[in-house]
Amino acid sequence: MRLLVVIPAYNEEASLPATIRELREKAPEADFVVVNDGSRDRTAEICREAGYPMLDLPTNLGLTGAFQTGIRYAYERDYDAALQLDADGQHDPAFLRPMAEKMEREGLDLVLGSRFLEKRRPRSLRMVGNALIETALRWTTGRKITDPTCGMRLYGRRVLAHMALSPNARPEPDTIAFLIRSGAKTAEVPVSVRERQAGESYLSLGRSFRYMAQMGMNIFVLQWVLKKEKLTADA
Repeated sequence: MRLLVVIPAYNEEASLPATIRELREKAPEADFVVVNDGSRDRTAEICREAGYPMLDLPTNLGLTGAFQTGIRYAYERDYDAALQLDADGQHDPAFLRPMAEKMEREGLDLVLGSRFLEKRRPRSLRMVGNALIETALRWTTGRKITDPTCGMRLYGRRVLAHMALSPNARPEPDTIAFLIRSGAKTAEVPVSVRERQAGESYLSLGRSFRYMAQMGMNIFVLQWVLKKEKLTADA
């Protein structure tokens, strides 16, 4: 399997080198590309100095824009799958291999990392939102996804073909719902997520609450409005 790790990065000069170093140590078989999302710090300079493959966006597009750029890059270069990996070191690349192995072994289109597949969800306001999104996904798709907000996701070729060409494809739970309803074969793999060590998060506390509300609305309402698109072998 030819696999590309997509690393969206916004002002990640402090954490990016360690993230790349760990990725190379734990998953040397995978290619990677950093999507510099209009950073104001030295993120782009660090990539150039170290020779990291980089897509340099001239302005900040946000996580969705950076993600879509990386996914389009993976699709156009005929990768079999692409993994979304946070630049801040929260995602452990050691889980990349078991996710890829499960995808190949079971012929899956989408493998989702889950912090709660084998552990109980902790009690917090953010986890309440996570549980609500899980419920929305179960009601609209019939599938139980234990950790719909975990960003560590592996997208197979059929999903890449859809997401690279669709303006509405985002790295969010509502897209997971849409893909499942469109026939994507999906499974979860246990992962652990660490605390951010440096840099800026895309989500502040206020944005987190708005995000949870928006995702719930999108899953409950928009999924019934959007026309399902049957995933094809490739496009």
